[in-house]
Amino acid sequence: MKNAQTIWIAAIVSLGGFLFGFDAAIISGVAGSVEALFDLNDLQVGWVVSSPSFSAMFAMLVAGSISNVLGRKKILIAVAFLYALSAFTSAYASSYEMLYLARMVGGLAFGAALVLAPLYIAEVSNAENRGKLVSIQQLNIVIGFSAAYFCSYYLNEASVGGTGMINEGNAWRWMLGVELLPALVYFFALFFIPNSPRWLLLKKKEAEAAEVLAKLHGEVYAKKELEDIKNSLADEQNSKQRPSLAELFHPSLRFVLLVGLTIGILQQITGINAIFFYATSIFEQTGIGTNAAFAQSVIVGLINVAATVLVMLLIDRMGRRPLLLIGIAGIAVSMLITSYGFNQATYQLTDEKINGLSNVNTELLRPIVDTEYDSDLAFVAAVKNVLGDSEFKKHRGDILQAATNMNAYLILFGILGFVASFAFSLGPIMWVMLSEMFPNKIRAVAIGLIGFVNSFVSWLIQQIFPWEISTLGNATTYLIFAIFAAVGFMILYKVLPETKGKTLEELERELVG
Repeated sequence: MKNAQTIWIAAIVSLGGFLFGFDAAIISGVAGSVEALFDLNDLQVGWVVSSPSFSAMFAMLVAGSISNVLGRKKILIAVAFLYALSAFTSAYASSYEMLYLARMVGGLAFGAALVLAPLYIAEVSNAENRGKLVSIQQLNIVIGFSAAYFCSYYLNEASVGGTGMINEGNAWRWMLGVELLPALVYFFALFFIPNSPRWLLLKKKEAEAAEVLAKLHGEVYAKKELEDIKNSLADEQNSKQRPSLAELFHPSLRFVLLVGLTIGILQQITGINAIFFYATSIFEQTGIGTNAAFAQSVIVGLINVAATVLVMLLIDRMGRRPLLLIGIAGIAVSMLITSYGFNQATYQLTDEKINGLSNVNTELLRPIVDTEYDSDLAFVAAVKNVLGDSEFKKHRGDILQAATNMNAYLILFGILGFVASFAFSLGPIMWVMLSEMFPNKIRAVAIGLIGFVNSFVSWLIQQIFPWEISTLGNATTYLIFAIFAAVGFMILYKVLPETKGKTLEELERELVG
């Protein structure tokens, strides 16, 4: 019963992860529409997609420290309000500038939530179930991804030929606005969770902390845990220093900081948010058409959920290290497969194929009919040359569907393998290990710093991904992701510790020099 209550609290706190996942995935269905509506270039499309990650960097840097003063619960409530505000203003955006500013408000929310949720959950859970409970955050993220892909698919289908409330001109607004509903649920649910017992003790509220621990874990465990936390806080007070960024670079923390930064960078530099945020446009590149691209995005969401559930069942049995290494190896192989699939593609328009293109001035395409191109770069450049950049953006999916000759199932297999491998490893395990490796005193600051670096890399990947595809091509872009994964595997194989089954205080004694 006590365990069920902790699970329930962790699920509520992790709803911020659901909203992050929803926002991250829903933009994949929105990007093409706003690109054509506001006539955006590659960098502007990248900024619409990546702007939340940019503002999240700064929220991650300060969220932990602010929560040490005001409490985890109060900051999480503010986070839920910002999510709701972002969803509402994004849906009513009347310009490119208004849209990215609204999305940056949401970035402040999910940046803070991604730091505070694992921090809070680690502080209310015990050593036996901490891995599972912190992983609920990642489960909610991937459920959010899946829900967003379903919504995008449904709204896209409803908009085709529609003239009512949902039509091709406003479907993207519905996609962004529907996030308001779960944001409001999150906001009100947070009023029913307790304050973190570690934060309560930090604020000299021992009786309230003991009451929370007893309700969550029972009197026996609560008494022992209370003493451990008090001893840890006493050590911090004896040091006569407040936790600071400078303290993170002390030689005694060198090892855990190296491991944390490596995992934090690797989680994003292997391209996960490029895949999630641009899933629909990636599948359009395979030539399957816009509607089928939305449908395949739904499969990505389902695979993501299934792999995350599996890792939650295994993380406290197999441990963090083997799951992380297996998953990173899978990421490298999957990106190699995707790169190979795009490298083998050819592109050719014929008279028969262009006659099937509706709403396109096919006469402009006649000069490139029957010419075979062996790369997406060459083909897209040729089409833009005769049709114009703006017209190509409007009809990209239909044109690529008509011209592309490739094994689309190989690409789908590579992308699904990548998503499953990520959800099996770097997705949940990074946050679990960050919540475990660092000493109590410096944990919030450490997670904030690594979260900042993680979010910066995420923003950079999202921002340059459209440019990479346009400049380097699909095959080279995915090959780069594979190389990053392979290098990361070799580094972590040598340095990654195991943290399962130990209290936070035991890990502090073992890992801190």
